[in-house]
Amino acid sequence: MKISIITATYNSANTIKDTLACVAAQQYPFIEHIIVDGSSKDDTLKIVGEYKHVSKVISEKDNGIYDAMNKGVQLATGDIIGILNSDDFYTGSTILAKVAAAFEDPYVEAVYGDLQYVKSNNLDVITRTWKAGSYKKRYLYYGWMPPHPTFFVRRQIYEKCGLFNTTLRSAADYELMLRVLLKYNARVQYIPEVLVKMRAGGMSNASLKNRLRANKEDLMAWKLNDLKPFFFTIWLKPIRKVLQFNPTSIWQK
Repeated sequence: MKISIITATYNSANTIKDTLACVAAQQYPFIEHIIVDGSSKDDTLKIVGEYKHVSKVISEKDNGIYDAMNKGVQLATGDIIGILNSDDFYTGSTILAKVAAAFEDPYVEAVYGDLQYVKSNNLDVITRTWKAGSYKKRYLYYGWMPPHPTFFVRRQIYEKCGLFNTTLRSAADYELMLRVLLKYNARVQYIPEVLVKMRAGGMSNASLKNRLRANKEDLMAWKLNDLKPFFFTIWLKPIRKVLQFNPTSIWQK
């Protein structure tokens, strides 16, 4: 069973080494790592070239990160597809082996786990732990969602459900997961451990203005799939994030 990992990059020289190294270190042998670069001006491609495990590299202008992800999905030949951002990394060398083991059950169509945010200047400091918990369809109506960097699906899911909707700026991953989980009722398995660490940050939470824009996009994600959330669904989503923060991290450098 081959796993395709797609990493979209653009001027990612400061972080891409961790991403590449964590995939190269995986003990699972059947991996296809695809790099989709948006014509970086820094040393991103030079660094990528130092890692022999990388299967495919394309570098050309794109229409944003979700367009790049779509290109990667279309290039993928693996049975399973996962997305690993250029500032994210797996927490250990057996992560993809555990993902593959979960997919040994032919009933399972999607797999996800937990995620931790770490300080960008100190990867040992955990600022937030996203403990996703077991999946129940109704949880999505209460602001729940799985962490997208830990979300793996069978390639047939993309073929059936479609690609990322590039008209959305910040909620295309949320919309895709709503489509997969609610509209198409994918069968899901949860791995109860931290699979990915992500450097803290993100445009949707950078300001109140961005948060309001993100809420508008989150609502649009439901409408695009002819789904009706509760009136409080969209507001519970950011509140869940607040409850995940580690208060001691603000004192750590």
